[in-house]
Amino acid sequence: MGYTDDIGAVLFDMDGVLVDSEEIMMRGAQYALAQWGVQAEPADFIPFIGTGEDRFVGGVAEAHGVPYEKEMKARAYARYAELALKTDIVIPGAPDLLRRLFARGVPCAVCSSADMVKVAINVRALGLAPSDFGALLTGESVERKKPFPDIYLAGAAALGVPPERCVVVEDAVSGVRAGHAAGMRVIAVTTSFTAQEMRDQAAPEWIVEDVGEVFDIVMNGKHPSSLD
Repeated sequence: MGYTDDIGAVLFDMDGVLVDSEEIMMRGAQYALAQWGVQAEPADFIPFIGTGEDRFVGGVAEAHGVPYEKEMKARAYARYAELALKTDIVIPGAPDLLRRLFARGVPCAVCSSADMVKVAINVRALGLAPSDFGALLTGESVERKKPFPDIYLAGAAALGVPPERCVVVEDAVSGVRAGHAAGMRVIAVTTSFTAQEMRDQAAPEWIVEDVGEVFDIVMNGKHPSSLD
């Protein structure tokens, strides 16, 4: 059975959907910011989840009264790369999901607010190659970051699939809003926000606990009757 005519492509956020990198990215950011005298707490980063590393690092710096410098992000990425080598960051079931979709010929793209250096590290962690995807879009690919729709519209264009036939897989409220702003339906994975938070703040069409459930949604093309 091929994938449904109703869904023509799947656009994946990366962090919190395919890899669980928020913890080590936060640790990398804390390490970097400490060199500018910023003692950041985990809660400081929550408002900036899913908005790209310039805001993830820079927003916290500015909240502490320290102007953002690009070198902060560079040092955070360097520390992230070190931690990724010795930490299992893969979301259970994510590599299998991707391989099953690839095998069925479903066009798939990564649309991550992170920079390509981080996306490349994460793709390797998944045991895949960049060429396995139809497109890799990053925070460097667009001017405006999520919750603006630009990256998802760019992903749809790169795959040659109309936005209304694309499904977005996201873990962040800002990402769900970006998908909706692009005219797409969204599957929310409850790795960063609870199901209730997603319902209240973003109202995605589907909410799942296990990213593996994405396969059945894509293959069956179900229109949900609720957000349960």
